[in-house]
Amino acid sequence: MLEVIPKLRRMESSIKSTIADFFAYFNGTFFTWFLVRRITKLYLADMKVVATNIGEKQTVEWKGQEVITGIFKYPAEHGIVLEKTDVKSDAVVDRKYHGGIDKACYAYSADHYDHWKDLHPDLEWSYGMFGENLTVEGLDEKTVSIGDTFQVGEAVVQVSEPRQPCMKLNVRMDSSLAVKHFVDFGRSGTYFRVLKEGKVQPGDEFVLQAKGEPVLPVFDVFQMIYEKGNDTLREIAKVHPALAETTKSSL
Repeated sequence: MLEVIPKLRRMESSIKSTIADFFAYFNGTFFTWFLVRRITKLYLADMKVVATNIGEKQTVEWKGQEVITGIFKYPAEHGIVLEKTDVKSDAVVDRKYHGGIDKACYAYSADHYDHWKDLHPDLEWSYGMFGENLTVEGLDEKTVSIGDTFQVGEAVVQVSEPRQPCMKLNVRMDSSLAVKHFVDFGRSGTYFRVLKEGKVQPGDEFVLQAKGEPVLPVFDVFQMIYEKGNDTLREIAKVHPALAETTKSSL
């Protein structure tokens, strides 16, 4: 009988340990679940469309040459329709570099406008100045990641790649240094794939449907394109399933 008692005590201890582990796991899992949902909600809370922009093809003179461009975009107050390869009624001049599945819609953060206004105080400022279709309050390239999928208005969009500026930005800003300033600033905005077509209007909020995995912030990808950034992230980027192939080839 005396030999049985230690065994019973060990069994009791084991049972208590198992129960304790179960509740610790359950509480930890619940806390993690709650935290992730809460953080996700906070992550999206400030992402809201403040302007929807489209433009027409224009021919402008720049440095003694005629330049045909669609970068001059202006707010369409009644909203725009996102389609699979572009925005309805929006001019896309050079489809080698604009439009298509991975560049169907371009978004830029309204939060960055003050920085640019300080650099170019003499311009007549309105949303759409960067050729963006969506001007978004709260869009932060350091927290928005490649592959993040959002519902916005009637549409569902997925982050595909950062914008790589061309000389048309110089034309729009009437400055030969605009592209350099854009790269130095490091705030690229983001292109979206359109997974579900639909109308988007000012005031629409971004609702996260799925986080891109592995996490790869748009800001870091932009740095890598210009030979900066983290080598470990670079290797992740090269095989990331949601990163556009054109950007992978630039890394």
